[in-house]
Amino acid sequence: MSRQVNHKLALVLAAALLAACGSDNDNDDGSANPPPTPAKAPQLRMTVSATEDFAGSWGSVGAYEKLTGTIAGEVDPADPKNAVIQDLQLAPRNANGMVEYSADFVMLKPKDMSKASGVLRYDAPNRGNILTMLNPVATPSDAVYLERGYVMLYSAWQGDVPKSNPARLTVTVPVAKNADGSSITGPYRSELVPTAAVPAMALPGGVFNGTMIPYEPASLDNTLPGYSLTRRRNETDPRIPVAPADWKFATCDTAANPFPGTASLSSICLKGGFDPQYLYELVYVAKDPKVMGVGLAALRDTVSFFRKQAADSAGTPNPLAGRITHTLGQGTSQSGNAMKTFLHLGFNQALDGGKVFDGLFAHVAARQTNINTRFAVPGGGGGLRTDHTAFGQTAPRGLAADYQDDVSGRQGGVMKRCEATSTCPKFFLGLSGTEFWQLQGSPVLTDAYGFRDLVQPANARIYYYASTQHGGNGGVASISYAPSRNVYPAGTVVHFTDTFRALFVALEDWVVRGTEPPASQVPKVTDGTLVRPDQLVFPVMKGLTWSVGGTQTAIPDFNYLARYNGFALYDFGPQYIPQDESGIADQLPPYYTGRDYAILVPQVDPGTGLTRAGIKSVEAQAPLGTSIEFNYVATPGIVDLSNLTGAFIPFHATEAARLAAGDSRPSLESLYGSHDGYVAAVRSAADALVAQRLLLPRDAQLRIQQAADSSVLR
Repeated sequence: MSRQVNHKLALVLAAALLAACGSDNDNDDGSANPPPTPAKAPQLRMTVSATEDFAGSWGSVGAYEKLTGTIAGEVDPADPKNAVIQDLQLAPRNANGMVEYSADFVMLKPKDMSKASGVLRYDAPNRGNILTMLNPVATPSDAVYLERGYVMLYSAWQGDVPKSNPARLTVTVPVAKNADGSSITGPYRSELVPTAAVPAMALPGGVFNGTMIPYEPASLDNTLPGYSLTRRRNETDPRIPVAPADWKFATCDTAANPFPGTASLSSICLKGGFDPQYLYELVYVAKDPKVMGVGLAALRDTVSFFRKQAADSAGTPNPLAGRITHTLGQGTSQSGNAMKTFLHLGFNQALDGGKVFDGLFAHVAARQTNINTRFAVPGGGGGLRTDHTAFGQTAPRGLAADYQDDVSGRQGGVMKRCEATSTCPKFFLGLSGTEFWQLQGSPVLTDAYGFRDLVQPANARIYYYASTQHGGNGGVASISYAPSRNVYPAGTVVHFTDTFRALFVALEDWVVRGTEPPASQVPKVTDGTLVRPDQLVFPVMKGLTWSVGGTQTAIPDFNYLARYNGFALYDFGPQYIPQDESGIADQLPPYYTGRDYAILVPQVDPGTGLTRAGIKSVEAQAPLGTSIEFNYVATPGIVDLSNLTGAFIPFHATEAARLAAGDSRPSLESLYGSHDGYVAAVRSAADALVAQRLLLPRDAQLRIQQAADSSVLR
């Protein structure tokens, strides 16, 4: 089916959907009937449900304790600082005219707050999950934050995290309603990506968003306008419609409850089952959109309370009262994208006009998070055939307030609002290699066409972690090989966890003491380290094996295919506000405008295959092989990169083996000579990184000891 036909079909469906949707208001000017003017300022109440000892003693700070609780707060719809929140005017209000929320939080604080440093560090949960400081006794490198006297705060911002998992933090946000109290309906899209043959799949679907609370369909009748299921093998293949008679909103299995199954608002049953060879796209009319953007206001007000207030609205004392002088925030991956969205939409301006965060670190975070549209999907991701055209990629990548997007014609970057209110924080952005190959990261570094490097704001630093993938702790032990899933051994030996720790301390130093951080380290167009994908020149890598289930299995000779995730300009309809990732997307799937952003990737060294630019960790400076920032899906016919995964192809141990195989890269023998030579190379790299403030001394000693204990060239 051509794009023109798809576009026409989308417009017809959109018209039908709009006709089916109830009115959002009663007034001629498009606004909801206003409630009474609020009688007082927004209220905020803290409840601590548990206080318990936190294991360990941390330097001169001593013992910590863990507080678990909730913040019950209000958002004032009349406050201009909240005006950007989509559907806030349609949210239910209490007797004071306020919109209510309730957010879970967890806090780690010194038992003796006189020993706290004054730094409050907020770590944004990722899909409700706490990612840091889970067990610093077992991972002593993380102890640096507690030894420095940080207060660690984790508070929910994402409103579709299920309460069924007590380990996850969620914020309860309101559901938007029409002025008469009836349900708001509208178009919604979900991608169902099976990893195995199954008869049914749960909503909301997607690799990243699959465990969140789904939006229910307005009707179980899938023959109505606006309901469709299609399938295709690859993202760019034509969509093949699945007949409505062959799929239902239902649960089913292959034996006791076969198709059409039992009716369900949260599951899709497919006649013959879902085939893992295909990507399925479901479009339907959903109901009861959550006002997800309230989660950003909840975060703003929660951090502001713990930073500044003596007590909550009921007089309950703030456990940090008078002890916080500086606030640092960070998010990783999806939650790092959320921190950029928080900043972009103006939420770093507190209700009193001051800053919420003095410093922000968006870690492995190339994009923004879709949290402020109607029927928002905050948990979405991105890939060649996973959420490729989903939300999260229309807001600006460029940071500067005066950023010019020549592809869309829009002006203004992530820091436009905070610059206007003088509330911009010191800002770090960290990028792994995955962000370039799969998550469309290069537009933060170049103009939209990829011709010139951007000048970054003075309050920002961007750090590229050379030769890394999106996650993982690196090391040879982290590499796995399943030839049926990935063409090459999966993972990268090079990692960024040590680098992140050192940089976070540098961010603290910049915010608290005014010490300039390390300069940005990124690939550039001007020096040839940031190039078009077809310009990469890899060395010959061949003749290697890897242990699979105890058996040495041949690694295929490396074949560079120049696959990457493109970045098209899409149109989600006239009610969508692309520069803010806000509004109402009534054109699903979105229409391809025929315009594309340039995607550039880091150039590699032709000798080793490791990337030339960026922060090179110990494992990149004393390599054991080539850590590649991407991998290929092994399934025949699927044109895709392995999801958020890199590849590792080891060096041959000896020169004789290298020459016999025809591998052009150096051998371990030629690089280091002996085990002692390898340890010396690791020590030299570690010492240099410590001097550059890119590695903490404790982590340097750990890497040197690991090298000494290794079997390299033994």
